Amino acid sequence: MTTPTDITTADITAADGTTAEKTGARTAEAADVITGARERIDALDDRIIGLVQERMAVSAVIQRERITSGGRRVSLSREMEILSHYREALGKPGTTLAMTLLELSRGKI
Repeated sequence: MTTPTDITTADITAADGTTAEKTGARTAEAADVITGARERIDALDDRIIGLVQERMAVSAVIQRERITSGGRRVSLSREMEILSHYREALGKPGTTLAMTLLELSRGKI
């Protein structure tokens, strides 16, 4: 007979066959929850990547039209608005995220 102390994380298997070793869970129920949550995060990441790619395409249109009309490729005042928006919504890490999005959308300046 095994006791709870004899059971390792490799012995705990979620309903979908995921072991606790892969999830860090100590029970099958927790492994199930973690597996489901990770699937949701993966789906959200796919949506976020799609939205970033869409943002990049829209930014390219704006840059092209700005340059074609004789303007500058980048509007620093607009970028400051974006930085502020992200900082207000997400705190200091929001600024870093916004900087990354801006760089992806317009390249380094």
